[in-house]
Amino acid sequence: MRTTVGVLKGLLLKWSLFVVAVVLWELVTLATESPFFPRPTEILGTAADLWFSGSPSEVFLGPTVYDDVLPSLGRVFGGWAVAAVIGIAAGVALGRSRTAMDYVGPLLAFLRAVPPPALIPVFLVLFGIDNTMKLVTIVFGAIWPILLNTVDGARSVSPLQHETARSFRAPRHYWVGLVVLPAAAPKIFAGLRLSLSLSLILMVIAEMVGTTNGIGYQLIFAQQSFEYPTMWAWIVLLGVLGYGLNALLLTVERRVLRWQPTSGAATTTTGA
Repeated sequence: MRTTVGVLKGLLLKWSLFVVAVVLWELVTLATESPFFPRPTEILGTAADLWFSGSPSEVFLGPTVYDDVLPSLGRVFGGWAVAAVIGIAAGVALGRSRTAMDYVGPLLAFLRAVPPPALIPVFLVLFGIDNTMKLVTIVFGAIWPILLNTVDGARSVSPLQHETARSFRAPRHYWVGLVVLPAAAPKIFAGLRLSLSLSLILMVIAEMVGTTNGIGYQLIFAQQSFEYPTMWAWIVLLGVLGYGLNALLLTVERRVLRWQPTSGAATTTTGA
Protein backbone atom coordinates (compact mmCIF):
# COMPACT_ATOMS: atom_id res chain seq x y z
CA MET A 1 0.00 0.00 0.00
CA ARG A 2 2.76 2.41 0.93
CA THR A 3 4.60 1.51 -2.28
CA THR A 4 1.52 2.31 -4.37
CA VAL A 5 1.02 5.63 -2.61
CA GLY A 6 4.67 6.47 -3.13
CA VAL A 7 4.44 5.67 -6.84
CA LEU A 8 1.33 7.83 -7.21
CA LYS A 9 2.98 10.72 -5.40
CA GLY A 10 6.04 10.37 -7.61
CA LEU A 11 3.92 10.43 -10.77
CA LEU A 12 1.97 13.43 -9.50
CA LEU A 13 5.14 15.39 -8.76
CA LYS A 14 6.72 14.32 -12.04
CA TRP A 15 3.80 15.40 -14.20
CA SER A 16 2.55 18.36 -12.18
CA LEU A 17 4.47 20.94 -14.21
CA PHE A 18 3.25 19.38 -17.47
CA VAL A 19 -0.37 19.49 -16.30
CA VAL A 20 -0.01 23.12 -15.21
CA ALA A 21 1.48 24.02 -18.61
CA VAL A 22 -1.42 22.34 -20.46
CA VAL A 23 -4.00 24.12 -18.29
CA LEU A 24 -2.32 27.47 -18.90
CA TRP A 25 -2.23 26.72 -22.64
CA GLU A 26 -5.96 25.97 -22.56
CA LEU A 27 -6.76 29.21 -20.73
CA VAL A 28 -4.53 31.40 -22.89
CA THR A 29 -5.75 29.98 -26.19
CA LEU A 30 -9.34 30.22 -24.99
CA ALA A 31 -8.82 33.92 -24.32
CA THR A 32 -6.87 34.76 -27.48
CA GLU A 33 -8.63 32.40 -29.94
CA SER A 34 -5.59 32.25 -32.22
CA PRO A 35 -6.10 29.96 -35.24
CA PHE A 36 -2.42 29.00 -35.13
CA PHE A 37 -2.54 27.73 -31.54
CA PRO A 38 -5.70 25.67 -30.95
CA ARG A 39 -6.81 24.59 -27.49
CA PRO A 40 -5.37 21.32 -26.11
CA THR A 41 -8.91 19.93 -25.84
CA GLU A 42 -9.43 20.62 -29.54
CA ILE A 43 -6.12 18.95 -30.37
CA LEU A 44 -7.08 15.88 -28.35
CA GLY A 45 -10.42 15.67 -30.12
CA THR A 46 -8.72 15.87 -33.50
CA ALA A 47 -6.20 13.22 -32.44
CA ALA A 48 -8.99 10.88 -31.37
CA ASP A 49 -10.70 11.28 -34.74
CA LEU A 50 -7.43 10.65 -36.57
CA TRP A 51 -6.16 7.58 -34.77
CA PHE A 52 -9.03 5.97 -32.86
CA SER A 53 -11.92 6.05 -35.31
CA GLY A 54 -11.54 2.52 -36.63
CA SER A 55 -13.81 -0.49 -36.30
CA PRO A 56 -13.41 -3.19 -33.62
CA SER A 57 -11.84 -5.47 -36.24
CA GLU A 58 -9.10 -2.84 -36.66
CA VAL A 59 -8.59 -2.54 -32.87
CA PHE A 60 -10.34 0.86 -33.09
CA LEU A 61 -7.30 2.29 -34.89
CA GLY A 62 -8.03 4.67 -37.74
CA PRO A 63 -6.72 4.18 -41.30
CA THR A 64 -4.02 6.82 -40.84
CA VAL A 65 -2.38 4.67 -38.15
CA TYR A 66 -1.82 1.88 -40.68
CA ASP A 67 -1.10 4.20 -43.61
CA ASP A 68 1.17 6.71 -41.88
CA VAL A 69 2.16 5.94 -38.27
CA LEU A 70 3.25 2.33 -38.70
CA PRO A 71 5.33 2.99 -41.87
CA SER A 72 7.06 5.85 -40.06
CA LEU A 73 7.85 3.65 -37.08
CA GLY A 74 9.19 1.01 -39.44
CA ARG A 75 11.58 3.56 -40.93
CA VAL A 76 12.68 4.70 -37.47
CA PHE A 77 13.40 1.21 -36.18
CA GLY A 78 14.93 0.06 -39.46
CA GLY A 79 17.36 2.97 -39.70
CA TRP A 80 18.15 2.84 -36.00
CA ALA A 81 18.85 -0.91 -36.12
CA VAL A 82 21.22 -0.56 -39.08
CA ALA A 83 22.99 2.33 -37.35
CA ALA A 84 23.30 0.26 -34.17
CA VAL A 85 24.85 -2.75 -35.92
CA ILE A 86 27.33 -0.67 -37.92
CA GLY A 87 28.10 1.72 -35.06
CA ILE A 88 28.76 -0.96 -32.45
CA ALA A 89 30.85 -3.15 -34.77
CA ALA A 90 32.95 -0.25 -36.07
CA GLY A 91 33.18 1.34 -32.61
CA VAL A 92 34.59 -1.82 -31.01
CA ALA A 93 37.11 -2.23 -33.84
CA LEU A 94 38.24 1.40 -33.65
CA GLY A 95 38.21 1.53 -29.86
CA ARG A 96 40.43 -1.52 -29.43
CA SER A 97 42.95 -0.35 -32.02
CA ARG A 98 45.84 1.76 -30.79
CA THR A 99 46.23 3.82 -33.94
CA ALA A 100 42.98 3.56 -35.93
CA MET A 101 41.39 6.70 -34.51
CA ASP A 102 44.53 8.68 -35.30
CA TYR A 103 43.85 8.12 -38.98
CA VAL A 104 40.06 7.80 -39.07
CA GLY A 105 39.26 10.41 -36.40
CA PRO A 106 39.51 13.50 -38.64
CA LEU A 107 37.31 11.91 -41.30
CA LEU A 108 34.69 10.93 -38.72
CA ALA A 109 34.77 14.43 -37.23
CA PHE A 110 34.19 15.94 -40.68
CA LEU A 111 31.32 13.59 -41.57
CA ARG A 112 29.73 14.05 -38.16
CA ALA A 113 29.75 17.84 -38.63
CA VAL A 114 27.67 17.59 -41.82
CA PRO A 115 23.95 18.03 -40.96
CA PRO A 116 22.04 14.99 -42.31
CA PRO A 117 19.18 17.15 -43.73
CA ALA A 118 21.76 18.93 -45.91
CA LEU A 119 22.53 15.61 -47.59
CA ILE A 120 18.93 14.80 -48.48
CA PRO A 121 19.33 16.28 -52.02
CA VAL A 122 22.38 14.03 -52.49
CA PHE A 123 20.54 10.99 -51.19
CA LEU A 124 17.60 11.80 -53.49
CA VAL A 125 19.93 11.72 -56.48
CA LEU A 126 21.64 8.51 -55.37
CA PHE A 127 18.68 6.51 -54.05
CA GLY A 128 15.53 8.14 -55.43
CA ILE A 129 12.49 9.02 -53.34
CA ASP A 130 11.68 5.58 -51.98
CA ASN A 131 12.33 4.20 -48.50
CA THR A 132 16.04 3.73 -49.19
CA MET A 133 16.63 7.48 -49.15
CA LYS A 134 14.82 7.85 -45.85
CA LEU A 135 16.67 4.94 -44.25
CA VAL A 136 20.06 6.25 -45.40
CA THR A 137 19.23 9.68 -43.98
CA ILE A 138 18.32 8.16 -40.62
CA VAL A 139 21.37 5.90 -40.54
CA PHE A 140 23.76 8.72 -41.41
CA GLY A 141 22.51 10.89 -38.56
CA ALA A 142 21.90 8.19 -35.96
CA ILE A 143 25.16 6.32 -36.26
CA TRP A 144 27.44 8.92 -34.65
CA PRO A 145 26.28 8.74 -31.01
CA ILE A 146 26.47 4.93 -31.14
CA LEU A 147 29.84 4.83 -32.86
CA LEU A 148 31.57 7.41 -30.68
CA ASN A 149 30.14 6.08 -27.42
CA THR A 150 31.17 2.56 -28.38
CA VAL A 151 34.71 3.75 -29.14
CA ASP A 152 34.88 5.43 -25.74
CA GLY A 153 33.42 2.39 -24.02
CA ALA A 154 35.78 -0.04 -25.75
CA ARG A 155 38.71 2.08 -24.62
CA SER A 156 37.55 1.81 -21.01
CA VAL A 157 38.64 -1.82 -20.68
CA SER A 158 41.29 -1.84 -17.97
CA PRO A 159 44.83 -3.11 -18.67
CA LEU A 160 44.32 -5.73 -15.95
CA GLN A 161 41.34 -7.21 -17.83
CA HIS A 162 43.36 -7.21 -21.02
CA GLU A 163 46.34 -8.94 -19.44
CA THR A 164 44.09 -11.50 -17.71
CA ALA A 165 42.46 -12.42 -21.00
CA ARG A 166 45.87 -12.74 -22.65
CA SER A 167 47.21 -14.93 -19.86
CA PHE A 168 44.28 -17.32 -20.32
CA ARG A 169 44.73 -17.13 -24.11
CA ALA A 170 41.06 -16.31 -24.57
CA PRO A 171 39.91 -16.43 -28.21
CA ARG A 172 39.20 -13.06 -29.79
CA HIS A 173 35.44 -13.56 -29.98
CA TYR A 174 35.31 -14.44 -26.27
CA TRP A 175 37.42 -11.39 -25.46
CA VAL A 176 35.10 -9.10 -27.40
CA GLY A 177 31.85 -10.71 -26.25
CA LEU A 178 32.67 -11.29 -22.59
CA VAL A 179 35.00 -8.40 -21.75
CA VAL A 180 34.88 -5.53 -24.23
CA LEU A 181 31.12 -5.36 -24.86
CA PRO A 182 30.10 -5.66 -21.16
CA ALA A 183 32.59 -2.94 -20.25
CA ALA A 184 31.31 -0.69 -23.04
CA ALA A 185 27.60 -1.51 -22.51
CA PRO A 186 26.69 1.59 -20.43
CA LYS A 187 28.22 3.89 -23.02
CA ILE A 188 26.62 1.94 -25.86
CA PHE A 189 23.15 2.23 -24.33
CA ALA A 190 23.65 5.96 -23.82
CA GLY A 191 24.44 6.27 -27.52
CA LEU A 192 21.50 4.06 -28.47
CA ARG A 193 19.05 6.26 -26.58
CA LEU A 194 20.35 9.44 -28.14
CA SER A 195 20.41 7.92 -31.61
CA LEU A 196 16.82 6.70 -31.24
CA SER A 197 15.69 10.26 -30.59
CA LEU A 198 17.69 11.45 -33.60
CA SER A 199 16.14 8.70 -35.73
CA LEU A 200 12.67 9.99 -34.91
CA ILE A 201 13.64 13.55 -35.82
CA LEU A 202 15.33 12.53 -39.08
CA MET A 203 12.37 10.35 -40.01
CA VAL A 204 10.09 13.40 -39.89
CA ILE A 205 12.52 15.51 -41.92
CA ALA A 206 13.03 12.81 -44.56
CA GLU A 207 9.28 12.25 -44.93
CA MET A 208 8.72 15.92 -45.67
CA VAL A 209 10.54 15.46 -48.99
CA GLY A 210 9.31 13.34 -51.89
CA THR A 211 6.85 11.05 -50.12
CA THR A 212 3.10 10.53 -49.90
CA ASN A 213 2.75 8.92 -46.49
CA GLY A 214 4.21 9.02 -43.01
CA ILE A 215 4.03 11.33 -40.02
CA GLY A 216 6.31 13.93 -41.60
CA TYR A 217 4.24 14.05 -44.77
CA GLN A 218 0.96 14.40 -42.86
CA LEU A 219 2.46 17.08 -40.62
CA ILE A 220 3.62 19.30 -43.47
CA PHE A 221 0.43 18.61 -45.47
CA ALA A 222 -1.72 19.74 -42.53
CA GLN A 223 0.37 22.90 -42.15
CA GLN A 224 0.10 23.74 -45.85
CA SER A 225 -3.65 23.06 -45.74
CA PHE A 226 -4.07 25.39 -42.73
CA GLU A 227 -5.44 22.50 -40.66
CA TYR A 228 -3.71 23.60 -37.49
CA PRO A 229 -5.46 21.27 -35.00
CA THR A 230 -4.38 18.34 -37.18
CA MET A 231 -0.85 19.72 -37.40
CA TRP A 232 -0.63 20.02 -33.62
CA ALA A 233 -2.08 16.54 -33.20
CA TRP A 234 0.83 15.12 -35.21
CA ILE A 235 3.29 17.18 -33.19
CA VAL A 236 1.81 15.80 -29.95
CA LEU A 237 2.08 12.27 -31.36
CA LEU A 238 5.77 12.81 -32.05
CA GLY A 239 6.28 13.95 -28.47
CA VAL A 240 4.47 10.90 -27.14
CA LEU A 241 6.46 8.57 -29.39
CA GLY A 242 9.76 10.17 -28.41
CA TYR A 243 9.00 9.92 -24.71
CA GLY A 244 7.64 6.39 -24.96
CA LEU A 245 10.51 4.99 -27.03
CA ASN A 246 13.09 6.53 -24.72
CA ALA A 247 11.31 5.16 -21.64
CA LEU A 248 11.10 1.70 -23.24
CA LEU A 249 14.78 1.64 -24.12
CA LEU A 250 15.69 2.93 -20.66
CA THR A 251 13.72 0.03 -19.14
CA VAL A 252 15.59 -2.44 -21.34
CA GLU A 253 18.90 -0.83 -20.35
CA ARG A 254 18.15 -1.17 -16.66
CA ARG A 255 17.27 -4.84 -17.06
CA VAL A 256 20.31 -5.64 -19.17
CA LEU A 257 22.70 -3.73 -16.91
CA ARG A 258 21.28 -4.82 -13.56
CA TRP A 259 24.63 -6.35 -12.74
CA GLN A 260 26.36 -2.97 -13.12
CA PRO A 261 25.18 -0.48 -10.46
CA THR A 262 26.97 2.43 -12.10
CA SER A 263 25.25 1.98 -15.48
CA GLY A 264 22.85 4.82 -14.86
CA ALA A 265 25.75 7.22 -14.61
CA ALA A 266 26.79 6.64 -18.20
CA THR A 267 26.91 9.83 -20.14
CA THR A 268 26.82 10.45 -23.82
CA THR A 269 30.17 11.06 -25.45
CA THR A 270 30.29 14.19 -27.55
CA GLY A 271 33.52 13.56 -29.34
CA ALA A 272 36.05 10.90 -30.17
